[in-house]
Amino acid sequence: MPATELKVTSAGTVAGKELLIPTGEQGTTMPHVQDWVTGRLKAKSPVKDVSSTVLVKGIKQWAAYEEKVGGKKIRTVFKIT
Repeated sequence: MPATELKVTSAGTVAGKELLIPTGEQGTTMPHVQDWVTGRLKAKSPVKDVSSTVLVKGIKQWAAYEEKVGGKKIRTVFKIT
């Protein structure tokens, strides 16, 4: 399943999950989200799947990952098509 990276902003919480709203900007598209995860693991940058803790407005299927870069956490969200 192809996956497209999305830029999102946080809009608070709904039912205990963080609501993310896409900004309209899309990043790279890859054949499968696992390709991105494998690339991160090869680069020794472990990622954590946080898809069950977020909601993405207007997207039916998504995958969200969190990684630590320096002293802060970076969240990457993919739209699954």
